[in-house]
Amino acid sequence: MSEIINIGIQLSQSERSLSGHNGLSILIKDCIAESRSAQKKMYDLYSPAAYGVIKRYIYNDDFAAQELLNDSFCKIFNKLGQYSFQGAFEGWIRRIVVNTVTDHLRKNIKKDQNHKEVQSEDAYINSESVEKISHKELLGVIDTLPDGQRLVFNLFVFENYSHKEIAKLLIINENNSRWHLNDA
Repeated sequence: MSEIINIGIQLSQSERSLSGHNGLSILIKDCIAESRSAQKKMYDLYSPAAYGVIKRYIYNDDFAAQELLNDSFCKIFNKLGQYSFQGAFEGWIRRIVVNTVTDHLRKNIKKDQNHKEVQSEDAYINSESVEKISHKELLGVIDTLPDGQRLVFNLFVFENYSHKEIAKLLIINENNSRWHLNDA
């Protein structure tokens, strides 16, 4: 779990280092102006943490994870003009990465809409148990889950999405989200 926390710290330290090098806003403006050196600098600063997020969803497929990282950065560079400098830049990047991964997985998950009804109190996660295992062990366990369960588990536990948000993102109903989490 400490490695997951370190991802956020790494991004914050990257942003702080940018303020000493003409600032994040200059880097973003240079990237919007299609400066290849600025784009490389941004990629070098933020890709390790973005890759860490992707690997939580796509654990045993380095090729697919690298493709998703590249797709994410294409979207990041194309949408930089939409960044409003409100909130953390790393959060904005993380949202794009998570959306890219969920789009990819949604296309590859067979939907089964005939799931049992699950009450919200049935979907309980013992966070103490999760905290006692290493990051690598946790990724290994998560990777053994079926795609739908793994996707919902990651969104709910690590990204703090509600079942309503997960349902909207994956185009499923809230009960299906609860079912996937409960089965995970």
